[in-house]
Amino acid sequence: MSSGFREIISTEEQFEELRSLYGYPSQRAANKVIPTLDQHCREFISKSPFLSMATSNSSGQCDVSPRGDAPGFVMVLDDHHLFIPERPGNRRMDSIQNILTNPHIALLFIIPGLGETLRVNGRAFVCRDPELLDKSVVNGRSPLFGIGVVVEECYAHCAKAFIRSGLWSPDSWLSKEFFPSVPQMLVDHAKIPDVTAEQVARELNEGYNTRLY
Repeated sequence: MSSGFREIISTEEQFEELRSLYGYPSQRAANKVIPTLDQHCREFISKSPFLSMATSNSSGQCDVSPRGDAPGFVMVLDDHHLFIPERPGNRRMDSIQNILTNPHIALLFIIPGLGETLRVNGRAFVCRDPELLDKSVVNGRSPLFGIGVVVEECYAHCAKAFIRSGLWSPDSWLSKEFFPSVPQMLVDHAKIPDVTAEQVARELNEGYNTRLY
């Protein structure tokens, strides 16, 4: 199948030519990957209320899913293990199905206002450990399961993407009247008869207000 793009880089030789143009990482960038959750990683995770979780299935089809809660919702169990409680979502369970066939996982931890992020790579397991679930109770509700991660790589990522995007700068944010209409997007994509954007908006707001846990 044609990609529709021109001048595709598809060989090792082409990559090396591109590398010679792009440049090589500094010694600091090359050496920054560590295999354990040290005190810096632990502090970062304890202050992070949000992460992006990347998984893929056995065929290599990828998925990135957001996870968020109060800072420290991801538990650091020791130098090599994390636990991420699974809160109610859309029930698609794409990440969970991927983990069952391919345990490799990548996490990007974000702290609002901070440009640098923390990247953690490892192997994931769907986990129903009662002790960990009991420690994840919020508003009297325990998650049904969580994602356990055996950590293999950790490293800080620079702030250039956040600086270029102006993500933490309120002056760069769109006014709400210019936001895309997600309810209308869902109506047009799902194509369920006799469902309006207004109805979807009400259902979304009800879920946000009553079914976070």
